[in-house]
Amino acid sequence: MVGSKKVVNHNNNVPIIEDHKKQTYHWQSEAGAKKSSVDDMVLLTKITEDAITDNLKRRFLEDKIYTYIGPVLVAVNPFKQLPYFGEREIEMYQGAAQYEVPPHIYSLADNMYRNMLIDSDSQCVIISGESGAGKTVSAKFIMNYITRVSGGGQKVQQVKEIILESNPLLESFGNAKTTRNNNSSRFGKYVEIQFSRGGEPLGGKISNFLLEKSRVHSLNEGERSFHIFYQICAGATPEMKSDLGVVSPEYFKYLNQSGVYKVDGTNDAHEFQETLRAMSVMGITEGIQMDILRIVAAILHMSNVSFMEQNNAAFITDPNFLEFPAYLLGIDSQVLGQKLVSRVFDSKWGGKSERVDVTLNTEQAQFTRDAWTKGLYSRLFDYIVETVNGAMVTDANLMCMGILDIYGFEIFAKNGFEQFCINYVNEKLQQIFIELTLKSEQEEYHSEGIQWSPIKFFDNKVVCDLIETKRPPGIMCILDDTCATMSAKSEGADEDFHRKMESQVGTNPYYQKFNNGFTIKHYAGNVSYHIDNFCEKNRDVLFVDIIEVMQKSSNAFIRSLFPDVIQSGAKGRPTTAGTKIRTQANELVTTLMKCMPHYIRCIKPNETKKPHDWDDQMVKHQVGYLGLKENIRVKRAGFAYRRPYHKFLQRYAILTRETWPSWHGDLVQGIHHIMQSVNMDPSQYQIGRSKIFVKDPESLYMLEESRERKYDHHARIIQMAFKKFFSKQRYLKEREEASDLLVNRKERCRYSLNRNFHGDYIGVEYKPGICALIPRREKVEFALTVDKFDRKFRKTKRDLIVTKSNLYLIGRVQVKKGPDKCKFIDVIKRKIELENIVQATLSTYQDDLVLIHVRNDYESLLEVKLKTEFLMVLNRKLKERHNRELPLNFINSFDFRVRKTGWGGGGVRKVMFSAGPTEEPHFTVAGSTLTVRIAQGLPSSSRPGLHRDITPDIRILANTMRAPAHNSSNRNFNKHGPTKPSYRPPDPASLPPRPANLPPSPANLPPSPPSLDRHSPNSSKFITRPSGPAPGIPGTRGPPIGGRGFPVIPGGGRGSPIGMGGGRGPRMGTGSIRGPRPVGRGGGRGPSNLPVNNPPFRLPVLSPPIPNMQPPPPPSDPPPANQPTIGTGNKLYPSRGGANLQQVSMPKKPPIEKPKPKIPQVRALYNYDASDTDELTFVEGDILQLVHEDASGWSTCKLRGREGFCPANYLEKI
Repeated sequence: MVGSKKVVNHNNNVPIIEDHKKQTYHWQSEAGAKKSSVDDMVLLTKITEDAITDNLKRRFLEDKIYTYIGPVLVAVNPFKQLPYFGEREIEMYQGAAQYEVPPHIYSLADNMYRNMLIDSDSQCVIISGESGAGKTVSAKFIMNYITRVSGGGQKVQQVKEIILESNPLLESFGNAKTTRNNNSSRFGKYVEIQFSRGGEPLGGKISNFLLEKSRVHSLNEGERSFHIFYQICAGATPEMKSDLGVVSPEYFKYLNQSGVYKVDGTNDAHEFQETLRAMSVMGITEGIQMDILRIVAAILHMSNVSFMEQNNAAFITDPNFLEFPAYLLGIDSQVLGQKLVSRVFDSKWGGKSERVDVTLNTEQAQFTRDAWTKGLYSRLFDYIVETVNGAMVTDANLMCMGILDIYGFEIFAKNGFEQFCINYVNEKLQQIFIELTLKSEQEEYHSEGIQWSPIKFFDNKVVCDLIETKRPPGIMCILDDTCATMSAKSEGADEDFHRKMESQVGTNPYYQKFNNGFTIKHYAGNVSYHIDNFCEKNRDVLFVDIIEVMQKSSNAFIRSLFPDVIQSGAKGRPTTAGTKIRTQANELVTTLMKCMPHYIRCIKPNETKKPHDWDDQMVKHQVGYLGLKENIRVKRAGFAYRRPYHKFLQRYAILTRETWPSWHGDLVQGIHHIMQSVNMDPSQYQIGRSKIFVKDPESLYMLEESRERKYDHHARIIQMAFKKFFSKQRYLKEREEASDLLVNRKERCRYSLNRNFHGDYIGVEYKPGICALIPRREKVEFALTVDKFDRKFRKTKRDLIVTKSNLYLIGRVQVKKGPDKCKFIDVIKRKIELENIVQATLSTYQDDLVLIHVRNDYESLLEVKLKTEFLMVLNRKLKERHNRELPLNFINSFDFRVRKTGWGGGGVRKVMFSAGPTEEPHFTVAGSTLTVRIAQGLPSSSRPGLHRDITPDIRILANTMRAPAHNSSNRNFNKHGPTKPSYRPPDPASLPPRPANLPPSPANLPPSPPSLDRHSPNSSKFITRPSGPAPGIPGTRGPPIGGRGFPVIPGGGRGSPIGMGGGRGPRMGTGSIRGPRPVGRGGGRGPSNLPVNNPPFRLPVLSPPIPNMQPPPPPSDPPPANQPTIGTGNKLYPSRGGANLQQVSMPKKPPIEKPKPKIPQVRALYNYDASDTDELTFVEGDILQLVHEDASGWSTCKLRGREGFCPANYLEKI
């Protein structure tokens, strides 16, 4: 063990490094360590086949099976299960850039998926390599990743299940064990998954190519037939085996040819159950499933039918072997036997047609039996593919992702027609790879005018032309011509085909003849093909009389597999197997060329199929024919990314203001704007004639990260606006919901009527002691420090916490012993499950006492300052969790039980309520009775202010009222004059530094008068005179700040209830609404060096008047010496003061007597900035009309057509 880590060996001896912080596999834990290999072979110091092979070997021996060549992925088959294909890796690679994570097939799959969504272009992945290199497993990994990361509802999940379950179904009928691969695909498939614009899979389609039908009846040594034959023998139930006549594989001649019945690591019985499950997912009924199994069993039973020859005519050795296949196929056993040893020909003579039965010899009878079983199996396989396609068919044709899983290049000791077709398809795929990665890329650089030095490579188009061209005729055309001229009997056809090839393609340098076949110089090496049965396998026809027999079967499903329309004397050349595979291959190439291709080059490290076994020569040969060296050279000298101008601008236009949201100028100039905005090095990109080329992947990642940051910034702005709007709506709804619990039942406290609800008032997440006591999964809905009454009515502080399922009362105790002695810790004093809370009792007065009734337990008497929110949260949780409301009982005298402690504990206590002189509750204890006296609050019918819509008329009024206030505010910010009064911050240290260019602010500015926040949409209905004292004049201290014992939080101001805006400190949370300030509870604003803009116009909202409020008299202290007055003049406004103006001698004119105004006027002595909508903003020297004087110190004045309150000690009568 080193430090805190240790190495543990799990399955397959794969070391896993355990860490306290994060569990990582060894292949991911290389930070800071020197690597023995490179992740991307473009970074190799030497580009040789030996260097490439050595790098792959080092990674293979360290279980690093994936390596990059730029965007191309090289995968080495490990021949064992590796641990990094789970949920953790899917999460790690989703959305990650290629350079951020180790090479992995999930990275390529994620890149495909994201490119499809970004560019709205179809994508495909071409998986190539020889047989046994791991192509099928790679295709399954990609399909699994795509289905996991793509979203969707229930219907989409069903499509995903069909896509995934199609793999085991098609593998059981289309895969087999060969000498080179235990799960070799004996057919080719191209899976297309169709997606919506949002990336949800809507459906799919599977195209299959060239099923190796000859494997049904012919096996090489060490191989098996298709998996389904062994699965049905091992996994069928006793009832199935009895019905199908299935026994062990050794019994059937088609299976016992090679003597291989089992595969290491494969459980055929379990795979059979998976196959049946997959059939059910595809929508195949149980009846059809049994019909499919009957055909499989019938093929096995027909293999046991043997023949003998007598007088050049074949006859069946044991007719008893005909009974079971005839029963399973729903035909007569005599008809089955007759069609195996004879054949019907249509002959024409003199314009008449006649059907003639011809007896077959033993060789022909065996060929007929094998052709019959091949035809049955081929049509059954086509039905399964059609069923899979029907299960995930969709009308949408938007974007698709193609996965090509096709048989690999094969070289056996004896290669026949099947290997010829397989290797031809691999030549076509290699041609696509060369065309798109080597040839077309270099041609694109030349056509775009990019500086480039050509790189030589082998173009295998000459080999493809040798096989498929029509003029001059290639090998396939020669084979089709030979089959068209051959007679009913095939003797001598193969030799004729051999002679024709020699005469027509014998001079081709990539063709070579030998005695019984020919050799082609493929890209992967020279392959020798034996011509035995080439012509017969190419004809691929099923005799007409066999089709007629199957169409008369008693089994409807079997009849449906033979819908052929038989026409007597039909003319025209029948389609051969070679023509089919050539047509399918060209259609596949056309489909792939329409997509954005991605490549996986699979490599087989050995022939032993053992882990950590490396064959240098074998791998070096694959590196050579796969063209990896040339691919590395092109990628090293080339560009990682290229896009047309318009697509590049469309994607990255958001990076600059010049190009966003649209660019209408020169496209190249727009690209330069984008590159300059991210400081892209000019050597990292080149601009061609129609495209831009970015050299290194890191430069592209920088563009992508810059783009994501821009979108993230805009998304945050949108989120902030939405959260602010949503929070306002939620606060209004919560206030209404809470008010409904108490309306017409309990007097209201004016401080809490229009208060915002914040939930957590003690900051639970910042208190680790409390967090440790509450389970992580329990979200804190409400938290507040309350007073809890004991049996002697003594108050004790408790933290009241409400979660989704429990109510906690947390206290603090002192540790009496141990290392933490004398230390105070948090402990749970009481835990109450919400379902056990049966009732809450309150008085009808405005007090804050709440009695919690608990089922079969004692009650808890609490003084909760924010009782309205507490009851609302409690009631909501009971509704959500237990589908019931919280019963509330309102009574002014009640009894409650107390907790039993010792011999004298327990008993009943009584609480009585009565009217008192003050708003602060007065508690009197007499024995076991507590008397609470408190003044009357707001009427029980009081409700919070409602939101009012702003009509166009109100908006016009707001603009007219905002204009003068804005002008006067601007005057306050004159360079040499005093600034307007500002607020007192809750914490001077938290304020930002004062800008250096701001003018100095005079000290001792007047604080704003406290008042209700009538501009809030939830405040009082009627605009009332400010009930607090008028503000102190400049240079004096404001009135003392009182409080009612409310807890104080940042932004609440001194003496303010939580959530109330006693001062304008930092707001709690995004989009929080500043609540009203308590009347007569302080909240004055002290001096500040920060300029504060004039508050915007806010609409007054009506609420009931507040009775019995007598404000104290205004302060009468003299103004400070540094405050400019009217008598000494004003440098800022010389026209008003006049003392600093140069006096000019002018003849004096006798004064004219002005008529006295009907309404008295006053002059402003100091600047005043209104803190509410019912107050006036004015500057020193303004003349106001005095409408009404009041003893409270607030005068009603009129200025510029607007009427409002003004502090009287800021004014002087004229």
